Amino acid sequence: MGGPGFLFACALLLLLASTASAATIVEHTFYVQNLTVSKLCNSQVITAVNGSLPGPTIDIQEGDTLIVHVFNKSPYNLTIHWHGVFQKLSGWADGPNMVTQCPICPGSQYTYKFTIIEQEGTLWWHAHVSWLRATIYGALIIRPRAGQSYPFPKPYEEILIILGEWWNANVVDVQNQALATGVLPNISDAYTINGCPGDLYPCSKNQMYKLKVEPGKTYLLRIINAALNNQLFYKIANHKMTVVATDACYTKPYVTDVVVMSPGQTVDILLTADQQVGSYYMAARAYASVAGAVIPFDSTTTRGVVVYEGAPSSATPVMPALPAFNDTPTAHKFFTNITGLVGGPHWIPVPLMVDLQMFITIGLGLEVCPANTTCEGPIGTKLSASMNNESFVFPISLSMLQAFYFNVGGVYTTDFPAKPPIQFDYTNASFNINNPSLFFAPKATKVTKLKFDSTVELIFQNTALLAVENHPVHLHGFDFYVLAQGFGNYNPATDRKKLNFINPQIRNTIGVPVGGWAVIRFRANNPGVWLMHCHLDMHLSTGLATAFVIENGPTPETTLPPPPADLPQC
Repeated sequence: MGGPGFLFACALLLLLASTASAATIVEHTFYVQNLTVSKLCNSQVITAVNGSLPGPTIDIQEGDTLIVHVFNKSPYNLTIHWHGVFQKLSGWADGPNMVTQCPICPGSQYTYKFTIIEQEGTLWWHAHVSWLRATIYGALIIRPRAGQSYPFPKPYEEILIILGEWWNANVVDVQNQALATGVLPNISDAYTINGCPGDLYPCSKNQMYKLKVEPGKTYLLRIINAALNNQLFYKIANHKMTVVATDACYTKPYVTDVVVMSPGQTVDILLTADQQVGSYYMAARAYASVAGAVIPFDSTTTRGVVVYEGAPSSATPVMPALPAFNDTPTAHKFFTNITGLVGGPHWIPVPLMVDLQMFITIGLGLEVCPANTTCEGPIGTKLSASMNNESFVFPISLSMLQAFYFNVGGVYTTDFPAKPPIQFDYTNASFNINNPSLFFAPKATKVTKLKFDSTVELIFQNTALLAVENHPVHLHGFDFYVLAQGFGNYNPATDRKKLNFINPQIRNTIGVPVGGWAVIRFRANNPGVWLMHCHLDMHLSTGLATAFVIENGPTPETTLPPPPADLPQC
């Protein structure tokens, strides 16, 4: 037993174990600071990570631990959110400002540390303070563990496509002006593909993303909608795309010629270069669900180009026919035809028993203009937003997660209503409800307290008090099953028959249909405080949010650990 061969084998095993252990730590450093960028004939100072837009891509395997050191060298308070990451027992690292942490102040630093557990696919990271998300964002790609494979044929190459939104202005100033005057913010000046506006914008002919492909090869495109306030259509001329994942959850393959994405969502598609050798534009522009453009939007188009190997440089690219801005039927078809991959990696059947059902109205309203100020909203008010007639206000002195962990009162209350205060014709824009209280929702920090491991069903209902639109809602810390979506007022007598308990798609962000409803379900199996909010930042900043406070479980393995020693303080 003690011979040289045995000792050599032991040493080899120790070396392999050490190497495997070291490979489970992925470490990055983010330097957040001002960067001068030239776009659209304009030189603009933005806030960016490591001098790039988009920021660095994080590439990690399922099961790895990610460590990111963030040095805030910008003039603004800052947090980073890891959009879609479960944060199992690592809620301190989730990132939303004043929910799980106080901000990282200018000149300070903070280290995020968490482990990727039972997730793989395309996610992303972004700032979660004010409008800094417009320029502070990047991809977070989670690959299968070593020895595991994708549940679809291995692609020839993987390509990252990040759709963004650009202002010829300081985005913090844009937001602050809107909040001060009480009106909608100025719309963006352009959309971008991997930071490039494309040749339809002034001074941008040489700022266009180019994807080179080989005829006959299949590519995996990881598409992220990092736009701040706009849902987007995305097409590639003359090409079909096969959706194989959404929000880092595998789907049954779905063939389409157009992808529709709400801000925050990701879609993985397989693209086969099966057309005649040549050049083909990829293009993206807004899906603006509000009929008649009641809410102004950026109506421009960004485009890149797919160039086949061997294509003549003089060839004029083919342009795709994009849907109309308000083509809700096309958007709804895409959103509802996607189904989950039953039996695929990390698939878990839908929980059939529900512990809590909530009916949540979402939409726009008004706020009384503060004394001694001038507001430019309707009838001299400010625009506001709410869920169940409650307009969310973020704390200012202590994060909600700290209040939960240390049992500090006065930061939030647990009386968020499980249904709206008044039932009315939610989606009838011409219906006179004669109830001003529904327009003027009270401002408060109200949450819902949940038992550990309870199953929650949420019925989202859009309203038409001021405008009827599609609202993308993001739930931090969890994926959820999308059981059904539809238009009009949700009717339990008929619409519950439409719920899909067999193979629903799984997401972390859902676009609740314009003038309609959606039913989702999730298991509250992670203790902590988890924000749920509209991922249109112009609505989040005016109150379209709430949060879930999930109690600790019965064992140390289901109990939130103490905060990191370097957690930022307010």
